[in-house]
Amino acid sequence: MPNRKATIVIFCSALIVFVSMGIRQSFGLFLSPISRDLGIGREVFSLAIAWQNLIFGLPILGIVADRFGPRWVVAGGALLYAVCFFLLSSVSTPPGLYTVLGVLMGIALSSISYVVVLGAVAQVVAPEKRASYFGLITAAGSFGTFAIVPGVQWLLSDLGWQSSFAFIALVAGASAFLAIGIPQRGREVSPNTVESHDGSLLQALLQARGHSGYWLLNAGFFVCGFHVAFIATHLPAFLTDYGLSKMVGATALSLIGLFNIFGSYLSGQLGDRYRKKYLLSLLYLGRGLVISGFLFIPVTNTSALVFGSLIGFLWLATVPLTSGTVAQIFGSRYLSTLYGIVFFSHQIGSFLGVWLAGRVYDATGSYDLIWIAAILLAVTSSLVHLPIADKPLQRLETVRP
Repeated sequence: MPNRKATIVIFCSALIVFVSMGIRQSFGLFLSPISRDLGIGREVFSLAIAWQNLIFGLPILGIVADRFGPRWVVAGGALLYAVCFFLLSSVSTPPGLYTVLGVLMGIALSSISYVVVLGAVAQVVAPEKRASYFGLITAAGSFGTFAIVPGVQWLLSDLGWQSSFAFIALVAGASAFLAIGIPQRGREVSPNTVESHDGSLLQALLQARGHSGYWLLNAGFFVCGFHVAFIATHLPAFLTDYGLSKMVGATALSLIGLFNIFGSYLSGQLGDRYRKKYLLSLLYLGRGLVISGFLFIPVTNTSALVFGSLIGFLWLATVPLTSGTVAQIFGSRYLSTLYGIVFFSHQIGSFLGVWLAGRVYDATGSYDLIWIAAILLAVTSSLVHLPIADKPLQRLETVRP
């Protein structure tokens, strides 16, 4: 069991991710109403989300958290998150969407999501339990999706998107108080979590640069980003295109969150018992099979909800395994930086997944090409994880520029 300090860090981290990711996964509900009311195509909204994903993935704030401590990074990010929603309630032009929903929201999310908080948690838990606690934090984000998305759809239906954003801002801002439970300094490490990998940040980066498995993790996580950004943003619109109700789309997103609670937690537990790279390979292969089935059967209320449940089980189950593999190889001291770089690859995939889907839809009136690309990428990612060398490396002091 973690000590009292570690328990506080885990609890606050879980709540922060619950709020930040739960709200973020609702953005797809706003695609159709904002595109319609502002008289813009789906590509404009998609491109704003794409820029958000890309900036969200920049490892800069992970580096800041490793250097100066994550507490103020989290607090500032939560406050900026709230400000963004207040600004969005009055946005009326594509440049406004790009600036607020894209750039500023991306900066906020990079401060209050997995990269920074998992780095904080890694500093206070034992290495052999790390994947389990990473799975718990990821499951909290999924529970946020399950709990928050239906509420956002209710707000959207009753108040419209402008008033909904103003209300969401209040919830986002309240999460800033949870930063009090996050470590203030990057070196506040529990004695039983210290590893022999501690060197300088430059040494950590040099060692990662020369490790082939690190680049394969980057490639695999790129595919994860492509999948989740495309589906989270465009699934509600895809379902309404087939005549299904808006609430079905919201429910499908909610089920993604519900079933990913179990998937994320289970993947974390299994990651402490079995080799993570093989589990990752199976997860991506499973995604390819689920998407293939959804693409080739009729789109109905039942198939939409079944798809949400199945893809949800595999949704962010990759996070504890990928971050856990990085920590297993390189240690926990600079995890926010090293995992942050891998996460940036994830967000490049997210940029392409969400933007290309909007562009392809506006050009062809269909998402079919993107669904097919998602299947091919899933198979590719399943294969690239197999050759990863995942044994812990020697002390960073042996690495020289």
